[in-house]
Amino acid sequence: MSNSATRLLHFPFPFYLLLLLPILSTAQNYKNVTLGSSITSGSADPSWESPSSDFAFGFRPLEDNRFLLAIWFDKIPDKTVVWFADGEIPIPKGSKVELTTDGRLILNDPQGKLLWSAGQASGATYAAMLDSGNFILATRDSADNLWESFKNPTDTILPTQKLEVDSVVYSRQTKTNYLKGRFRLRLLGDGNLVLNIAARQSSSEVQYDAYYWSNTVNDNRTIAGYEAVFNQTGYIYVKLRNRSEVLLPSQNIPPATDVYYRATLDFDGVFTTYSHPKRENQEQRWSTEWSAPDNICKIGGGLGSGACGYNSYCLLTSDLRPRCECPPKFVFIDPNNRYAGCRPDFVQGCQSEEWKSTTDSFELETLEDINWPTSDYEMLDSFSEEQCRTSCLNDCLCDVVVYSGARCWKKKLPLSNGRLESGMNGKALIKVRKDNSLQLGPYDPRSSGEKKDRSTLILVGSLLLGSSVFFNFMLLAVIFLVLFFFKNRKNMRKINQDPSVLRSNLRSFTYQELKEATDGFKEVLGRGAFGIVYKGVVEEMGSRNYVAVKKLDKLVEEGEKEFKTEVSVIGQTHHKNLVRLLGYCEEGQNRILVYEFMNNSNLGEHLFGISKPNWNQRVQIAFGIARGLMYLHEECSSQIIHCDVNVG
Repeated sequence: MSNSATRLLHFPFPFYLLLLLPILSTAQNYKNVTLGSSITSGSADPSWESPSSDFAFGFRPLEDNRFLLAIWFDKIPDKTVVWFADGEIPIPKGSKVELTTDGRLILNDPQGKLLWSAGQASGATYAAMLDSGNFILATRDSADNLWESFKNPTDTILPTQKLEVDSVVYSRQTKTNYLKGRFRLRLLGDGNLVLNIAARQSSSEVQYDAYYWSNTVNDNRTIAGYEAVFNQTGYIYVKLRNRSEVLLPSQNIPPATDVYYRATLDFDGVFTTYSHPKRENQEQRWSTEWSAPDNICKIGGGLGSGACGYNSYCLLTSDLRPRCECPPKFVFIDPNNRYAGCRPDFVQGCQSEEWKSTTDSFELETLEDINWPTSDYEMLDSFSEEQCRTSCLNDCLCDVVVYSGARCWKKKLPLSNGRLESGMNGKALIKVRKDNSLQLGPYDPRSSGEKKDRSTLILVGSLLLGSSVFFNFMLLAVIFLVLFFFKNRKNMRKINQDPSVLRSNLRSFTYQELKEATDGFKEVLGRGAFGIVYKGVVEEMGSRNYVAVKKLDKLVEEGEKEFKTEVSVIGQTHHKNLVRLLGYCEEGQNRILVYEFMNNSNLGEHLFGISKPNWNQRVQIAFGIARGLMYLHEECSSQIIHCDVNVG
């Protein structure tokens, strides 16, 4: 961190008192919400406004006919959101937020299911959206608010808002995705205001090393920071216990009137103060006034991926934002989110005999001045570049080697904290395959890896990709012989049984049951040729069981035929190597299949992930595939030829 980024500016208390005069002299205007009032998502009047109409509280529309319970700037064109209830709650159309007669704020879905709440029973006598952007629950006989959005921040703080010790501001996952992201702004118990990356595991978090700090910590707690304040002139400072204040360094907010301010921890990890003109005849956009850190690409530590995701590297743009890129022959894990990391688009690792002659199968591509400084596992000294190249090619663990100053730093996946280091006087050498014979192809991070989901049977022909040439020929020969034999069997029967008879052993679900089971079709497991597979939970005999819910979205002749085939035929199959069909939904235009859920991820991830199966495990996988095919072709009552064998 540069000196300008860590320099502290101390000002006497009277100076800041002058800055705070507008705050102290501005009375809060109220536009009370009475008990029993409510608003409904998708209605003509979905919000409660502040007296000046600068802010509104209510429902903001999202994609897929869903909504966000939020507070936003209501007068500017883009209606910028500054607070939201919980980005992980899917709010459907027809949901209602109500200030109940007992003083609570509750959010229910159209069926009356509680989604979110604030306050306590027998508490508030009214609610109000204030002109400051703060939404409050309060009583007329107390000056203290029972609940307020300012005390429960999300990714943004507003002028007059304060962060107390242990307060947390968190980033979004992406610009348009309101799930919690990786970055945090926290005022620690020791008085330091810090930015750091957090690793989430269910409801708990692990905080990694800070990448920005206010330096307001002190061994003497009587002068340490205890409160961070965002004032109306656009400045952020930390109040110390000795009644002095420390302005966050490098702020240079120009004098401005008639503007809105906000300070947001953006999804890319940069904490930024923005201004926006209030007058409609001025250019209507947010302008950056200050941001931290100076170089987001240089954040790092022993844990975490850095500013960009694993296996990618960070380039700093002219506006001090990170741009994430993939190394040669690596692709983004999620094409719609460049910050989620990269994966190799080829098979790599110590899993086959070909690694004994890696120089025949692999080569090294060059990236100038790119480094992953926290991913080293070995350093070689007094090496030439050619010796460095040879050492990495002959080491199956080596995925990247950085050569600089007669030294080699070997690195293996996943690579972390990748970035441009213009002064390193070196290069990164990326190990890639010489050809595309073992290219992996497209991958959806939300899917189970299936390219064509003609059924959810896990039959994986892409096992061939990681095996020896001898095993490839063996498996291919077996598959072709089996298919040829059964294609020409004279006694093969056509599938023409009455679907109503076959479905009698399956559970018939209503569309609403499956919508609730999947939480509004929220978590995607896979995408196939005829629809999408979602994760769900159903209750049966008093127990809750995970299921895979396949929603057919192409209600054309092929989709209807696919549905009838899977219900009529797959519903009768039962084999330990095949995923079992549990039920179906045939309601109006909805065609849905419900399968048992396999909780050990998909075979593609095991084959091509960082930890790869050994030879014995691959043989057992092949046996499982063969057993499943044999059952389908020969042993079940209606013999089936499975047309596709895919990674999944």
